[in-house]
Formats: sequence, structure tokens, C-alpha cells
Amino acid sequence: MKVITLCGSTKFKEQFEKANAYLTLQGNIVISLGFFEQSEGIEITKEQAELFEKIHFEKINMSDEIFVIDVNGYIGESTRKEIEYAKQHGKSIRYLSHSVLNKRNQLC
Repeated sequence: MKVITLCGSTKFKEQFEKANAYLTLQGNIVISLGFFEQSEGIEITKEQAELFEKIHFEKINMSDEIFVIDVNGYIGESTRKEIEYAKQHGKSIRYLSHSVLNKRNQLC
């Protein structure tokens, strides 16, 4: 059983939910986002954004790998930081755009 943290833009809520279900059904423990400020129109302060970044890095620390939700190849600045952090900490990295899930057109 692997622990996998989902990473990607908060504008892709539907894809996060589908990836979470798919990976969970494969027998993984999946860690996702607490909320999707861009999809849900939630405004956060700079301090909250910094806190959420720290929390997400801790989620990555707890994980064996990250699964990047890169819809149509989109990777924003925050996600790039998370990918770099995961690399620096020896985590495996998989991308939605390269996954079987994407090839089946179930997410993108």
C-alpha cells in the first residue's frame, strides 16, 4: 500500500476527486487538498496561502509519491514548487497526463 499526495491547481477539483477515487480503488492511501479555493471561489489571505503551502509540504513528507494533476499539461507555480520539493526528498512522481487514467479520457 502506498501513500500518495495529490498535487495540482485548485481549479481542477473534479479531476482531483476522480484521481482520488481511482487511486484509492487501486489500494492506495490518498492525501488530497482540504479545499479548492479557485474552483469554489474562496478567497484566502497571504498568511493562509503560506500556511497551506507548509501543510502541503508536510503531506508530501508523509507520502511515498505525489500524483500531479496536470490537466492539459498545466502546472502552476505552486505545483512546480511541490514537484521540486518531492524530488529533493526522494519521492516518486507520477503525472495525470502520463497515466492510464488520462489515456482512458476519464479525467481530461
